[in-house]
Amino acid sequence: MGTPDFSVGTLEAIIKAGHEVCAVVTQPDKPKGRSKQLQFSPVKEAALAHNLEVLQPEKARDPEFVEELRRYNADVFVVVAFGQILPKEIIEMPKYGCVNVHASLLPKYRGAAPIQYAVIDGCEYSGVTTMQMNEGLDTGDILMVEKLKLDPKETGGSLFDKLAVVGANLLVKTLEGLKEGSISPIPQKEEDSKYVKMIKKSMGEIDFNKSAVVIERLIRGLNPWPSAFTHLQGKTFKIWEANCLDDVTDAKVDLSTAKNGEIVALRKNSLVIKTGEGYLEALEVQLEGKKRMDAGSFLRGNNIELGTVFGKEE
Repeated sequence: MGTPDFSVGTLEAIIKAGHEVCAVVTQPDKPKGRSKQLQFSPVKEAALAHNLEVLQPEKARDPEFVEELRRYNADVFVVVAFGQILPKEIIEMPKYGCVNVHASLLPKYRGAAPIQYAVIDGCEYSGVTTMQMNEGLDTGDILMVEKLKLDPKETGGSLFDKLAVVGANLLVKTLEGLKEGSISPIPQKEEDSKYVKMIKKSMGEIDFNKSAVVIERLIRGLNPWPSAFTHLQGKTFKIWEANCLDDVTDAKVDLSTAKNGEIVALRKNSLVIKTGEGYLEALEVQLEGKKRMDAGSFLRGNNIELGTVFGKEE
């Protein structure tokens, strides 16, 4: 059971490991773009490529779907970012229960956006947990865990790709362990839990009163979606890559009186912005209606002045 790109690697790994996949469950096809043409989920596309049967319930708790699942007599249900809450009767249906692949080190980062928050919060490590599902939201017993050290320039996108691979391999190991009876499930410690909500576009608006470190992590965590942004001359201005600076020796404005969000230095390949603590050096940017580009190309193509302040115009 899965829907987005993150789930595809696990499906492929299960097949490669020699397990019989009797059915694939994914979200219903959804209309996309102006044409409203129905689009298959990445998992459905992968399943069809392997000639697997695909089920697409509107609601997993519908009695007809529950009975349809029961007819497969599956040993285990593997759930990877499926996108629907499963009822108790499905969770308890198979011999080995429902095994979930979750992209965090549970019990930290339960919920919808564990990958982005690991970057936004500046975690040194993230990873994948395989979990025996129960009726709670990511509250089931831990089966296996694999940690991954984050790169200093890790983005939400790069971590997504890495953890998809880690999760696929860990799930295969988990299935082997369950079959052999070598896994001892470990209850999660509620006092260590942290829940993260779904990412919204509005979260990407940069508050320059915060520190450069916090802003830079937000930029990386929301790359590639929904992206971190501010406003310049009435247009949305996205920052895709940046560095943090403690000081600016080439500033051409008085730093002591500069506002947070003000451009204090224009360099050949970057622009430097004052924040609540430290300075943000923007390296890759995008003005509304234009393509992403390095900050140097942006500055050469636009008349940007020192002292310009980012943010919505009053």
